[in-house]
Amino acid sequence: MKAPTSYPTLLEMFYRFEKEKANQVFLSEPIAGKAMPHTWQDAGMSIRKMAGALLSLNLPVGSRIAIIGKNSAHWIMADLAITMAGHISVPIYPTVTAATLRQILIHSESQVLFVGKLDAFEPLQAGIPETVRCIHFPHWVWSGCEAWDHFIKDADPVLTTIIPDPHSLSCILYTSGTTGDPKGVMHTHFAHSFSLLTVMDALGEELKDEVFFSYLPLSHIAERMVVEYCGIFTGGTIYFPESLATFSRDLEAAQPTIFLAVPRIWEKFREEILKKIPQRQLDILFNIPLLGGFLKKVMRKKLGLSRVKYALSGASPLHPSLPIWFSKLGIIIQEAYGMTENMALATINRKPTARFGTVGQSYRGVELFLGTDNEVMVKSPANMLGYYKEPEMTAACFENGFLKTGDEGRLDQEGYLTITGRIKDLFKTSKGKYVAPAPIEKKLLEHSIISQACVVGSGESHALALCMLSPESGIDRAQLQVALSSIRQQVNQGLEYHEQLAKLVIVRDEWTIANGFFTPTLKIRRGAIDAHYGPQYATWLLTKEEAIWE
Repeated sequence: MKAPTSYPTLLEMFYRFEKEKANQVFLSEPIAGKAMPHTWQDAGMSIRKMAGALLSLNLPVGSRIAIIGKNSAHWIMADLAITMAGHISVPIYPTVTAATLRQILIHSESQVLFVGKLDAFEPLQAGIPETVRCIHFPHWVWSGCEAWDHFIKDADPVLTTIIPDPHSLSCILYTSGTTGDPKGVMHTHFAHSFSLLTVMDALGEELKDEVFFSYLPLSHIAERMVVEYCGIFTGGTIYFPESLATFSRDLEAAQPTIFLAVPRIWEKFREEILKKIPQRQLDILFNIPLLGGFLKKVMRKKLGLSRVKYALSGASPLHPSLPIWFSKLGIIIQEAYGMTENMALATINRKPTARFGTVGQSYRGVELFLGTDNEVMVKSPANMLGYYKEPEMTAACFENGFLKTGDEGRLDQEGYLTITGRIKDLFKTSKGKYVAPAPIEKKLLEHSIISQACVVGSGESHALALCMLSPESGIDRAQLQVALSSIRQQVNQGLEYHEQLAKLVIVRDEWTIANGFFTPTLKIRRGAIDAHYGPQYATWLLTKEEAIWE
């Protein structure tokens, strides 16, 4: 694909396909088990009427309007309507607490809040200031909110092709944050278009009529770019899951051509397959001529990935064994790297030259180098304008125009980047020596019986690792004790003495978004881990066993 020469805004691309594909399905969402499709024309009229209704409020141009809810057709319609009305969207993760919701709404000075698909709304109501007008989506009726259909009932639709200034503010994305309070990242319309078209250029072929499955939070930059924006720019169709219970069935029905997942999703896919067919048996079957190829085809279809041209992974490091495992299934996972502050635009593994274990090479138009302490530094037109209302914090994030990512990396001679950890994740033991947890965690995750690991020990005499076991680890405690002891010894062989793990602690409960141990994009919240388990570190370090069950 040739390098982009023009960068149309999202609305310009929407207008194009609203005309060219008027009667084709744009968004399809299951409600009570039944598909509810929206054609480009139907969605366009709903968006235009909502834009007209928002304009009737006579808010100042550039007012902030927030959206909270799980992914749905009306989430994307609301986002487009906000832009069409000349305002700025503020997407909010559906898993936030009432306190965080209030903080974001007040900080952003949001005037209106769209409330969509949620497990419950009542716990969040305390976080909504009285000055904020709430509108609920169809099919999701919440008390204290005006209905979408009622709000647009008497509105005149916007029938003109309004095109925003490409360099004006498009959205404020509040980071999920592994530590501290969410910060409002400001991006322009141009930054969105530049990032998306640069990614499409890197994928290497013309993309059109693509099919997407939207389930990662649309409030996250990667889902916003790869699904919402790419869906519109390619004149594609976007499908949604109805619930976690129907996820597998809905994905199998959609069979997307472009699929984005975070590492935990790829792990879950592998776990589900290995529950049904153990690895040893799978290896035998894959090596049988004809049968092996047929079995792989059936498995890809059952996963919902039979048509996938591009399988992408981001948000956090991929388990080293995963891309190798999926390549044997005929699926090449392209790991990419970026962050909210640079529109997720830094590096990607091109499909023909993917180098597993790295996050690939920089995109065309992106400058990247390693700064002090091997910090990854990135510069491109997709870098943020800054943090909303935080000029000092913004200034601290840049050096000579380069974004300081806070990630530590390693570049090989061909420009492939490997992320080796977070600079701020370093901690000191009581002996005054620094420990970098990420490389140690990566070594632990090379062993299939460990599905998650978090190295801790700030202020303690030694480092230790908290681990979750994978389903394939088995249930024989004595055998596991021996295996885990061996893993600890193997990992320690490659570490300096002060970095070596004194214990492996097997935690009882799974870490999830709901219990606060993961961010909405499934990154570990180290602060939450320390707060919960920290009081037991010293006791665990005094035990005789090398592997401890919580």
